[in-house]
Amino acid sequence: MALINLKSLGVTMSAPLFSNLDLIIGAGDRLGIVAANGRGKSTLLRCLAGELDATTGDITRTRGLRVGHVEQSVPGALLDRSFHQVVADVLPPEQLGSELWRVDVVLDSLDVPEDMRDRPMRALSGGWQRLALIARVWVTDPDVLLLDEPTNHLDLARIGQLETWLNALPREVPVIIASHDRAFLDATTNRTLFLRPEESPVFSLPYSRARQALDEVDASTARRFERDMKVAQQLRRQAAKLNNIGINSGSDLLTVKTKQLWERAERLEDAAVAAHRERSAGAIRLANRGTHAKVLITLDDPAVETPDGTLLFRTGKRHICQGDRIVLLGRNGVGKSRFIAMIRAAIAEPGSEESVKVTPSTVLGYSDQALSGIGADATPLAMVSRRFEIGEQRARSLLAGAGVAIEMQEKRIAALSGGQRSRLMLLVLRLLNPNFYLLDEPTNHLDIDGQEALEDELLKHQASCLLASHDRSFIRAIGNRFWLIEKRRLTEVDSPEGFFRSVAATER
Repeated sequence: MALINLKSLGVTMSAPLFSNLDLIIGAGDRLGIVAANGRGKSTLLRCLAGELDATTGDITRTRGLRVGHVEQSVPGALLDRSFHQVVADVLPPEQLGSELWRVDVVLDSLDVPEDMRDRPMRALSGGWQRLALIARVWVTDPDVLLLDEPTNHLDLARIGQLETWLNALPREVPVIIASHDRAFLDATTNRTLFLRPEESPVFSLPYSRARQALDEVDASTARRFERDMKVAQQLRRQAAKLNNIGINSGSDLLTVKTKQLWERAERLEDAAVAAHRERSAGAIRLANRGTHAKVLITLDDPAVETPDGTLLFRTGKRHICQGDRIVLLGRNGVGKSRFIAMIRAAIAEPGSEESVKVTPSTVLGYSDQALSGIGADATPLAMVSRRFEIGEQRARSLLAGAGVAIEMQEKRIAALSGGQRSRLMLLVLRLLNPNFYLLDEPTNHLDIDGQEALEDELLKHQASCLLASHDRSFIRAIGNRFWLIEKRRLTEVDSPEGFFRSVAATER
């Protein structure tokens, strides 16, 4: 049964985000919405929730339908409320006394520890804040659940937990997910909508299989367009020849035939549909200056510790060689970021870490989760032009190519979207021209096109890197070595799949 029916729906801001969207959402649907950053995913969810009126078209909902919408950010008014209060607050006052048990049932289903429930939201990690927002919506018993980037800030354990929770929900409740997490979409959806300005294809397939089908449709459309345009050009050439003959001979028949050929060419051109071209959110390009050294970093069993000296793990004797793309695997808190910080310090200050030897020719490109390498107060134009001593015109051109539009180049970096800041950080890495990349959650805030572009660049340049990531698709595409941190030891494993399975099994 159709619960929500979209007919010719469209939204235009400064330009069309989507148009002529026809979509039926019914029981059993697990719909993934895919689009580049800023291309209308959140806008469509707001339309579905009744929070925003579309520019064109209609939305029909069944009478009394309750739509639960989990947005990306935490409202400021909730930050001083406890986890439990944030969820309980949405219950009607008359139910608080008799049905407060519903809050505990939802928190239990999401495996929220007892000691977490009384903590204020501002004291929680981004991942726990995300789960609090989901619980806050689910306790209202919605008929349809809308999730906007639900895996943002979640570690692999919490992502696996969320996948399990979603897959256990009653099938009569449709779930609509806007996400850039390819593996998560594959695990939780059975339909995929590719949101586009002109025509938005829908496939009854999870993301990866839907993407293959979409690529085939786009390729077929491109071939048909090229064929139609080629035929139209041939018709125009024939018409031009006949027109010349008709003028010289004075033949009315040739004049009529010429007109018919022109009209056929125009009809073909008007009906021809060009293949979709995604408007670029900004190019991602990296560099690799290379080095003659085979070994870049030698680890002589250093100890990775907390700031107060507590041992997290020891690495054993290991080497990082040119061409290695090493992925750090491990649960939250095992010391991945501390290890990355140790390597960074050893490169920045040779000799500062006795058990970490760095080849002198090693040039570092470093990015952390907070993108601290680009700051927040400077403007993109000032930061790039001063840091790399390039002229304003060159800096403007590079920024525009990376997706920072002219009108944003003299605003504070803090005003940029997450995707724009990620692309700005990657531009900085490119200009540093390193031969070793140290990356902590590099796909945060990047859309799927950006993730794939980053993968392509790392592979194309045969970049040497050490990285930590919760993005399973990215890990699988990039890694050629895998270091697992558990039980205070670092060991090398052949594949990340065993770790992924162990995390998933723990959360079931």
